[in-house]
Amino acid sequence: MQGHQLIIYTDGSSRGNPGPGGYGAILMWGDKKKELSAGYRLTTNNRMELMGVIAALESLTKKNIPLTIYTDSQYIVNSVTKKWLDGWIRTGFAGGKKNKDLWMRYYQLSKQYQVKFVWVKGHADNPYNNRCDVLATSAADGNNLLVDEGYENLDA
Repeated sequence: MQGHQLIIYTDGSSRGNPGPGGYGAILMWGDKKKELSAGYRLTTNNRMELMGVIAALESLTKKNIPLTIYTDSQYIVNSVTKKWLDGWIRTGFAGGKKNKDLWMRYYQLSKQYQVKFVWVKGHADNPYNNRCDVLATSAADGNNLLVDEGYENLDA
């Protein structure tokens, strides 16, 4: 197993923003590959981008492993690498910063791994990013969509 690293590709999509949405993720370890996706009846693009990352991390059984997550979401990459998330947590997401529920879920998960984010250009020539896009949009267009509780109960 030496030299192997977990590689994760994720993407999120929503039809309308807000609208029906979905995420897709591909986890790769050596020659093993696993795909994840789910659709939600009402959500936003950024929430689905985040859900792709969260779902991938929540599916892992091994902790404290180095992993690289490839995403076309500058929102996610910048929030983590530029330490915006740290500031939002420090200030309790003051000033109307969105998606606190998902960011806190990601933050707790991220402490269990050595996460590195890499931004990839969306809808370009990366086959894994393109596959994640297909998974996300297919999930968004599917039946029996899940409820994004954190989004739909925002005004409750």
